[in-house]
Amino acid sequence: MHMETNDRGYSSPTNVTEWFEKRSYSHEEFKDIQKLVRRKRETGLTVSLVLPGRNVADTIGGIIGEVLGLNEEAPLVDQIMVIDADSEDGTSEVAAASGAEVYSENELLSHYGGAHGKGDAMWRSLSVARGDLVMFADSDTKDFKPQFIYGTLGPILTVPEVRFVKGAFRRPFKSNESVELDGGGRVTELTTKPLFNLFYPELTGFVQPLAGEFVADKELFSSIPFLTGYAVETGIMIDVLKKAGLNAMAQTDLGTRQNRHQPLFDLGRMSYSVLRAVARRLRQDGRLRQLRDPSTPDSLFQFSDYLHAAATPDGLQIREHVEELVERPPMAEVLAGSREQ
Repeated sequence: MHMETNDRGYSSPTNVTEWFEKRSYSHEEFKDIQKLVRRKRETGLTVSLVLPGRNVADTIGGIIGEVLGLNEEAPLVDQIMVIDADSEDGTSEVAAASGAEVYSENELLSHYGGAHGKGDAMWRSLSVARGDLVMFADSDTKDFKPQFIYGTLGPILTVPEVRFVKGAFRRPFKSNESVELDGGGRVTELTTKPLFNLFYPELTGFVQPLAGEFVADKELFSSIPFLTGYAVETGIMIDVLKKAGLNAMAQTDLGTRQNRHQPLFDLGRMSYSVLRAVARRLRQDGRLRQLRDPSTPDSLFQFSDYLHAAATPDGLQIREHVEELVERPPMAEVLAGSREQ
């Protein structure tokens, strides 16, 4: 595939369709898991699986069980980690009893203060991940399948040029008794994909850019900053594109998966996080001119807050929710600093 370098310092394809055809895989291509294990041994690579979670006691045990069951047949995962948001439903106890290493997100790198949501938990996990490859996966999946593991790992273990793999899947939307096969992933379809089409067209070939299942070599993850909260996946997509180039990125069709559905208000907050992540990167690239960083409040608008106007049974109301967007430095810099002290 012909590539050309732009003035922002990363490679962009002249034809996204070519990339899509070249770097899109199916989990079926990697179902010979013994072959995948042999390839893992040949490369000498180790794998850490990170499961960030908050109040997921009802799903975390089943996910860990699926991974351990896969390991009995094909030892692909060397370290299973649950980064718990100090859940109140017994998540950490269930995870530990199921065989995972459990860490409190607030105790890892505690000198950075309390954790700011999922993205911060993922960033902090890099400080204790021992694998050469680090894979993240959502911990609220009710139908977690072994193919989520071997399908995501397949391209990075077998294609030398690939350094980052994103999961892709169909997202059904369940409402009472009805099921809309592709009605899930509303933030992805209504916010992320339009923004990528407009500002980062190189990334428009990804079916699920916000998927929680993805993997990269630890060196790559440690070389990029992590945005906190729901902005994390968007920031990672953009930063990996800049750091490694699109040809080093791939995706795998993992089939169908079911996550918990979020209330509409929460989806709005998630969309706002995605928008702010894109705006921050555009500003850093010099592509967005504005008087100030939208994270900095002024006397008129608190841009760190998410304001939501709504009609309620008690009349019209405006609700405010603090959306603090923190950017954590590359983990390589953090660990290098701690060694120097």
